[in-house]
Amino acid sequence: FQRWLGERQHGEMAWLERNAHKRVEPRRVLAGAKSVVVLATSYDVQDPRSKVQGHQPLQSTPGVVARYAQFADYHDVIGERLKTLTALVTELGSSGTRSLWYVDTGPLLERDLAQRAGLGFVGKHTNLISTQLGNWIFLSEIITTFEFEPDEPKQNHCGKCVRCIEACPTNAITAPFNVDARRCISYLTIELKGSIPLELRPLIGNRIYGCDDCLAICPWNRFAREGRMMKPHVRIDLNTPDLMELLALDDVEFKAKFAGTPILRTKRRGLLRNVCVALGNVGDGRALPALQRATEDSEPLIREHAAWAIARIQVRLHSAARI
Repeated sequence: FQRWLGERQHGEMAWLERNAHKRVEPRRVLAGAKSVVVLATSYDVQDPRSKVQGHQPLQSTPGVVARYAQFADYHDVIGERLKTLTALVTELGSSGTRSLWYVDTGPLLERDLAQRAGLGFVGKHTNLISTQLGNWIFLSEIITTFEFEPDEPKQNHCGKCVRCIEACPTNAITAPFNVDARRCISYLTIELKGSIPLELRPLIGNRIYGCDDCLAICPWNRFAREGRMMKPHVRIDLNTPDLMELLALDDVEFKAKFAGTPILRTKRRGLLRNVCVALGNVGDGRALPALQRATEDSEPLIREHAAWAIARIQVRLHSAARI
């Protein structure tokens, strides 16, 4: 982890540097901590497109949203239950027992802790893989001063498989167990706040929030179980949303549409930046009027990426006209 930070592979995620000393020592998160309980929640819900395909209008410009973001915000869904479970853990100890809980937000190396707790193993794509749930899982933790009997750590079971490495559109998995975030589409479309590097824009395709390619290809997913906790919170409208409709959203409409979802994190300027890149990659000339309007947006970030998309579409149309 320290080597990865030293090589600046975390990009602009400065918060990883600020609390790095805590991540490597849980007792710096909670003084006197003796145990970390790690939990996994499956979000492998049957693809909703198979259920609603016949009821949706034909979309000529669909975008792709990472599967985990096609729900109400998992931090809230899991957090409500974790709060209750944490209280039960605290009650197991003496009156001085203290516990904290986190859903993917604490200063902990949660995937490493999950492997040590026997929950799964860290795959070559650096995500946790469960032999019972596959890799469509959210992690959460309870760190406590109560001492539990530890479980046996899980051994790695990737073997010679390199499917995730080969599947990455931007070659962000630079070596087994190493992801250069600066090339990762999830980083580029969510964490990066500024301009997406020119050389990486064409590789993003029509992804507008995250990327699942390395997760989807993992053969351990054949053991995946449908996530009962997350299933009631599916947002079908976030499965292949229409890019043209998204590009027309103003700030009020953006907040209303994505309220209670992880997508709020990018803010309007970040999502519409991604939408412009996706439209440029789709290359449909019918998007040009909307993109032209986007070049007059109040946000410079949107204007820049809209202009890039227009130029990309025009090059494609001119090339097609010569054939």
